[in-house]
Amino acid sequence: MKIGLNFLLWTTHVTDEHFHLFEMLKQNGYDGAEIPVMSGNIDHYKILSDVIKDNGLECTCCTALPGPHADPISPDKSVRQAGLDYLKWCIDCVAALGSNILCGPTFQALGSFTGTGPTIEEKQRVLEVHQTIADYAAQSNITIATEPLNRFECFFLNTLADADQHVEDVGRDNFGILFDTFHANIEENDPVSVIQRYGRNIRHVHFSENNRGIPGTGHVDFAGTLKSLRDLGYDGWIVAEVFGRALPDLAAATCIWRDMFESPEQVCSKTYQFITNL
Repeated sequence: MKIGLNFLLWTTHVTDEHFHLFEMLKQNGYDGAEIPVMSGNIDHYKILSDVIKDNGLECTCCTALPGPHADPISPDKSVRQAGLDYLKWCIDCVAALGSNILCGPTFQALGSFTGTGPTIEEKQRVLEVHQTIADYAAQSNITIATEPLNRFECFFLNTLADADQHVEDVGRDNFGILFDTFHANIEENDPVSVIQRYGRNIRHVHFSENNRGIPGTGHVDFAGTLKSLRDLGYDGWIVAEVFGRALPDLAAATCIWRDMFESPEQVCSKTYQFITNL
């Protein structure tokens, strides 16, 4: 397996002021960085790709839909098209980065609720968007790993079982699941054994503590999770996702109201040590 660290620890848009951080990741032993793809342009990501490679690293990518104006679950065709166009733009950026993974909640705008679970019509709308975007991504040899989130952030996909069924319905080899330990800690009755039961379509993994601080400082069973993944034959990325208060908008979106660590440097070193010692 390869070990990465998500740059959402520092920013939602990696620019030249963050380039020195890649050297720190490499020095700490990481194989790669997870790059947020939420703004910018193709030329920017091409430059960023060279910086990452020059530091001897690889990268994966993450995103989230920009808002209710671009939402694959919407009954409004133009809104669904805007969501599809955004995801296609993300795929183009991922290709420019030279990455082959795009992960995140690709099915609905976060924080939008109807007061009930997904309807048959909503499932069909998202299915059609995901089939289209998977076919588009396949042209660049990119895998999409969609992320089930907890009930407080979305209503379309909350559990690994839900995500597994949706992936089977999409029916594309390059469309799978991002398994995130933080969300599983909330939604799954047994966050470890569920991997064996419904994890056949896992294509990417986030190690995120129950308090979203440094992995190993809370109660998530990372050792059990890793064993279950290995027993399943998973040999992809383990990307640590840690959130702080440096970015007010992101802190508000992730409900981080107190400091979970001393510094990003501490996160970087202790997280890698923890994962490699599991």
